[in-house]
Amino acid sequence: MKKAILATKVGMTQIFSEDGTLTPVTVLEAGPCVVTQIKTVENDGYDAVQIGYVDMKDKTVQKDKSGKKEIVHRHGATKAEQGHFKKAGVSSKKFVREFKLEGDYEAGNEIKADIFVAGDKIDATAISKGKGFQGAIKRHNQHRGPMTHGSKFHRHAGSNGSASDPSKVFKGKKMPGHMGSKKITIQNLEVVRVDAENNLLLVKGSVPGPKKSLVTIREAVKAI
Repeated sequence: MKKAILATKVGMTQIFSEDGTLTPVTVLEAGPCVVTQIKTVENDGYDAVQIGYVDMKDKTVQKDKSGKKEIVHRHGATKAEQGHFKKAGVSSKKFVREFKLEGDYEAGNEIKADIFVAGDKIDATAISKGKGFQGAIKRHNQHRGPMTHGSKFHRHAGSNGSASDPSKVFKGKKMPGHMGSKKITIQNLEVVRVDAENNLLLVKGSVPGPKKSLVTIREAVKAI
């Protein structure tokens, strides 16, 4: 893997190319990310580059008005995490990921959107939108039953276990349940435009996840 970066999904729009072709694109705010650690075979057993994204406040402890009780601000970096980032000489980061990147990186180096250029093929990974509890029709694209002529079967999933044989529901049966909130990777998306000044990537087509969600961008492993 040569290139990778963490990004935030901004939303979708459309752009026109020079020949007048309209292209739907997803806008991603890619970076800036910072290298927080270099993993080596000697120290860690494998080679990797650890990068951090989005600044985060440190967890703090304050006294209340009486001066007796301690109030802990839970949303922030712990002391262990603070020490880890301090060793790299960077501020605390909310998201930390590791990639096997090629090239010479050192702790504190910045990785920005300009590592990609228009025409690059990428793989985008994110947590898909959560849909809650859904029926078999929406969740598995099954067909409904007749809606008229006295039918009492409309949107049910159908038979689960057929009579005396096999007399059980097999594992993996497509049934109603929780839908979405899964890690999804879409491969071979094309980078249409790079705005290095604003750290924006315009990617052709849709990218998983809701707005403001974290998206992992990697160089495509099956580039075609």
